[in-house]
Amino acid sequence: MADVVEGAVAESPGAVFAPRPRLVEGVRAYGLIVGMWLRSTMAYRASFLMTAFGNFTATAFDFVTIVLMFAHVDALGGYTLPEIALLYGAAGTAFGLADLLMGSMDRLGRRVRDGTLDTLLVRPVPVLAQVAADRFALRRLGRITQGLLVLGYALVALDIEWTVAKAAVVPLMVLSGSVIFGAVFVAGGAFQFIAQDASQVQNSFTYGGNTLLQYPPTIFAKDLVRGVTFVVPLAFVNWLPALYVLDRDYPLGLPRWVAFLPPVVAAVCAAGAGLAWRAGLRAYRSTGS
Repeated sequence: MADVVEGAVAESPGAVFAPRPRLVEGVRAYGLIVGMWLRSTMAYRASFLMTAFGNFTATAFDFVTIVLMFAHVDALGGYTLPEIALLYGAAGTAFGLADLLMGSMDRLGRRVRDGTLDTLLVRPVPVLAQVAADRFALRRLGRITQGLLVLGYALVALDIEWTVAKAAVVPLMVLSGSVIFGAVFVAGGAFQFIAQDASQVQNSFTYGGNTLLQYPPTIFAKDLVRGVTFVVPLAFVNWLPALYVLDRDYPLGLPRWVAFLPPVVAAVCAAGAGLAWRAGLRAYRSTGS
């Protein structure tokens, strides 16, 4: 059997490396499409600044609500305002990055319904790159900026005994969290190949997941906490690593070293989302219009 495999590889030595050119081509195509939308956006800079500020303001109301809540209570679920700000800022920044890069995936259902997805299939470019970069909205930088400001406030206000490990966890959870959210965007897009009108289902896991992670896990039922840890692993976006930084125990009693698993979880989620996307794309049937 080994001889057969080796013979097949010898006959087609490029087969082992076939995925790489496709990936590079996808990234290149994504960059070109994004560049086109950026040029279009910068043609009306005043409009861009106003929409970006509007995006910043709209997302800031979420944190304003939390601040107003703390005008009447000293702690929420045993967490102070700066501690919740750490959770909020990490989740908001991670989600903002994913929303900026992959937020257009929720339009896929519309393309499937009206048949315009067919125009993407005939182009010699990966469909995922085209869908993700479609109508790239630079105004979403407002959400990222707001999340970073809240995160910065939390890191300044908290009295944390910093170590090298804790310092490494902070950027790690933001970057890994953005990949996890991005994987959820892609998996939700793959589901729309079948459901066609499932953008709200996708949003419940992306936008809804971001809202969930803005609050401490102690205020939720343990079954929900288990669900976002072991089923849809959103807890690895900020809860697990942030509680390590805060020297707090996780409600499910998991060991502290799981705080360093977000990169692994992100890689698994990305691989799973990729498989789901390929399966959804194969299942697609044109409308014929």
